[in-house]
Amino acid sequence: MSNHIKVFSGPTDKKTDTVADLGKEKYFFTYTFGCQMNENDSERLAGQLRSTGYQHTDNMEQADVILINTCCVRESAEKKIYGKIGELKRLKTLNPNLVIGIAGCMAQKDRDKLFKKAPHIDIVMGTHNTHQLIELLQEVEQSRDKVLAVWDQAERLAPEVPTIRKNQISAWVPIMYGCNNFCTYCIVPYVRGRERSRPLQDIVQEIEQLGKEGFKEITLLGQNVNSYGKDSEENVDFADLLQAVDKIQSIARIRYMTSHPRDMSDKVIQTIAQSSKICKHFHLPIQSGSNAILQRMNRGYTVEYYIELVKKIRDLVPDASITTDLIIGFPGETDELFAETLEFIKEIQFDAAYTFLYSIRSGTPAASMDEQIQLPVKKARLQQLMDIQNEISLAINRKSEGQIVEVMVEGPSKNDASRWMGRTGTNKIVIWDKGEECIGDLKMIKIMQAQTWLFKGQMV
Repeated sequence: MSNHIKVFSGPTDKKTDTVADLGKEKYFFTYTFGCQMNENDSERLAGQLRSTGYQHTDNMEQADVILINTCCVRESAEKKIYGKIGELKRLKTLNPNLVIGIAGCMAQKDRDKLFKKAPHIDIVMGTHNTHQLIELLQEVEQSRDKVLAVWDQAERLAPEVPTIRKNQISAWVPIMYGCNNFCTYCIVPYVRGRERSRPLQDIVQEIEQLGKEGFKEITLLGQNVNSYGKDSEENVDFADLLQAVDKIQSIARIRYMTSHPRDMSDKVIQTIAQSSKICKHFHLPIQSGSNAILQRMNRGYTVEYYIELVKKIRDLVPDASITTDLIIGFPGETDELFAETLEFIKEIQFDAAYTFLYSIRSGTPAASMDEQIQLPVKKARLQQLMDIQNEISLAINRKSEGQIVEVMVEGPSKNDASRWMGRTGTNKIVIWDKGEECIGDLKMIKIMQAQTWLFKGQMV
C-alpha cells in the first residue's frame, strides 16, 4: 500500500460494483467497541460487505478486510483500541493485500492522526461516513492509497444501506443521530454531530419489515430519544413515534434508549402507561444526586425535578422498573456532595444503577476543571455507593418472589447451557431450566429466588 493519504470527497449516491472477485470468496472481520449505536453501525458495515459478496469470518487470520469500530467516550477505551490496532500489524505484514479500516467515534476525533500512529491502517472512516464503506474499499483497491473519509457534520441523513443483524430475535433501530446536550464530561456531540431525526414513516417501515422477518423485540436507539422530532418538519415527537410503533402487530416488545431526564414528557409517560407492547422500564441517567455537580455537568435539571419525574412515572406506571447511571468522582465532588448522592439513591430506590468512575476525556470542558478527584478516593466512594445500591436492588427484587412474570426467551444461560435466560418487560434477567420453549417465545415464569442482578425461576 502507498503511504499517500487520499481525502475521500462525497457524498456520492452511485451504485457500486461487486468488490469480491468472481470465483474467489473474500472474508471480513469486525470488532466493535462502545455503545449500542456503534453495534448498529457495525451491523450496517457488515450488511454493505455482504451485499457485495464478502462473507463474515470469526477468524482474523482468514480476513481480507478487518474493520475496527471505535469508541472514545473514555480514554481507557482508546488505549484498548490502539492495542487492538497494533495487533493487526502482524497480519498486515503476512498479507499486504489485507485492508484495515477504522470507523466510529475515535476515527471521527483523531482522523489522519490514526495513520501516523498506525501506518498499517488503510481506511479511516468517520461517524457520518459509514454508508460509504464500499466506495472507500474500491478507492483503496484501485489507487492503493490510504483513504480518509471524515465529514465534520452530515448535512442530511445518510442513505439506507443493507444491515446484517447479529441477533435474530431482537433488533436495534436508530431513530435519530447526534446530540445537542453538551454535557461537560461527554465527547459524543463532538464526534456524532447535532441531532438529526429519521422520518417517522421510514422507522415504521423498517420495523414492519423486521416483524415480517421474525424479529420479536426492537429497541429504538438515539443519544437522547426524548428529543426525537425536535429538528424535524413533520411536527412529531417521541410519543407519536411510540404510538405508531405500538400498532405494529408482528412486534411483541418495544424498548428504547437512551432517555435524557430533562426531556421525558408527560405525554411519553402516558403513552407507555397505555401501551401493551412498550416495556415498562425507564432508564433515566441522573449522573449525580447533587445539584451542584449536576450544574457543573450541564445536565439541565435539578434533583428536585428528577424526584418529581420519578413520582409521575410511579403514579402512572406503578409496575415500572426505574434504573439510572451515576458518575462517581466528578471534578469538585466533595465528601459532602457525594453524601448527597448517597441520600438521593436511598430516597429514589432504583431497581439498579450503572456506576462509573469519572475519567478525564480530553476535548471536553470537564477535563480542564479544577478539583479533579484522586483515583483512590473515587474507588472508595464507588464501593460505598455500590454496597448501598446492591442492598436496595436485592430488597426490590425479593418483592417479586412468588410472582408469575412474562419472559422472552433470549437463549441459553452463559453459565449453564442446560438453562434458559430471558428478560421480563421490566428488563430483569430470569434463569430457568430448559423445556420445550424456543428462542423468541414469550413464557410465563414463576420467580422462585431473587438475587441482586437476576431471578431464578420455574416454568409455569
